[in-house]
Amino acid sequence: MLQAIPSAHFRRVLMAGVFSVAAISTCGGAQAGDVKVGAIGFVAPKYEGSDEYRVIGAPFAYPVFSNAGSDSLAGRVAPGNGIDDLRLRLVDGQGFEAGLLGGYAFGRDQDDGPLLLGLGDIDGGFIVGGYAGYRAGPVFFDVSYHRIVSGDTSGYFRLGATVEKQISANVEVRSRVGVTYADDDYMQDYFGVSVVQSGRSAAGLAVYDAQAGFKDVFVDVGLTYDFSKHWSVLAGVGYKRLISDAADSPVIETEDQFFGRLGFTYRFSIQR
Repeated sequence: MLQAIPSAHFRRVLMAGVFSVAAISTCGGAQAGDVKVGAIGFVAPKYEGSDEYRVIGAPFAYPVFSNAGSDSLAGRVAPGNGIDDLRLRLVDGQGFEAGLLGGYAFGRDQDDGPLLLGLGDIDGGFIVGGYAGYRAGPVFFDVSYHRIVSGDTSGYFRLGATVEKQISANVEVRSRVGVTYADDDYMQDYFGVSVVQSGRSAAGLAVYDAQAGFKDVFVDVGLTYDFSKHWSVLAGVGYKRLISDAADSPVIETEDQFFGRLGFTYRFSIQR
């Protein structure tokens, strides 16, 4: 079952997309270049562990700057891996890459599924963090940290490996695999059931203590098609499998989580 995202959530996604626009102004030391703007729609589970799906939309923008100079940081923004992973690339050389990231983490409403009734809502929040990685041939290995700094605060690490291949002059394919490690606060918020929640649970859920650990493994395949000098289409599908304490949680309906996305970008030049 598909459900459109509520307007309140859309406003939050809109603000998260604006993060990437704001990142342009942080690249003050970079030389003139291009900017990509666009919009993307996602199909995703209503909450982690749900067997129902919703449609989410968000705008985005990021600069494509030339190097700021050999004696300074690169000052470029790299497209991230999701609305919770919008990356500002600061260091890039000799195969090593590092930078900052931001975005938005969705919360959860107790009416998102019958198992959640009585558990209360989880507030979403803005994310700040950083990432670092190394490129070995065609493979980019990276680790990132995502800290939810508003709403219900918590954090998680993501380890991944990405391969990008230009299969023609205007088509690029990107595949990524990885694993996510979440802290105690995140695991208990999204997968645990406290004594109070158990007493209020409409489904009669037992108390469940979800501890820090690996919560999922994932794979994703995406494609970008440049059909003109300025316009591109991007699409992708993904799969996530909840594991460990997340998989054993009484609040989840299924461990199998599927994702899809479709969007477009428009590239234009800026002058300084």
